[in-house]
Amino acid sequence: MGVKKYKPYTPSRRHMTGATFEEITKAKPEKALLVPLRSSGGRNSDGHVTIRYRGGGHKRMIRLIDFKRDRRDLAARVVAIEYDPNRSARLALIEYPDNERRYILAPRELTVGAQVMAGSAAEIVPGNALPLAAIPLGTFVHNIELQPGRGGQIVRSAGTAAQLLAKEGVLATLRLPSGEIRMVSQDFYATIGQLGN
Repeated sequence: MGVKKYKPYTPSRRHMTGATFEEITKAKPEKALLVPLRSSGGRNSDGHVTIRYRGGGHKRMIRLIDFKRDRRDLAARVVAIEYDPNRSARLALIEYPDNERRYILAPRELTVGAQVMAGSAAEIVPGNALPLAAIPLGTFVHNIELQPGRGGQIVRSAGTAAQLLAKEGVLATLRLPSGEIRMVSQDFYATIGQLGN
């Protein structure tokens, strides 16, 4: 991802930077993977305003992302890298042999046309999801499960990665982006690589 600097025509613009979006290959999102984001407008279940000054804004759509990676031992092809206004990381649109399409979080080295796979037998390449027991020590991972089968819940923000430090018994030790050392089950799935953007 490139970073563009702005001309300092005001004091606030002097140190301002922005993304160049050159890695994005598809402008419009996949329609079948969109659901509307319902806004509460600051109202509770009775319809009473409980938080003032909420409401309005542009209509937004949520992209349905496959955090679970539950189609195991089946290779999928990366069709596009897309922008998601609801998160800092980019999304990769993948397509399985039966033409089913899903969104996953896009790691840094993932390119259009690459193959990704989830399962114990998958290779150790960015975008592949494996149980921590099958991942070598020192590998950087993201989208890590905290409960079996629930899908990745931590390390999902742009540029982040956790490092697998040790395996002992049924537990694996991870160094999270915050510096926290955390132990999780080796049965939990994680995706190889550092997140993009």
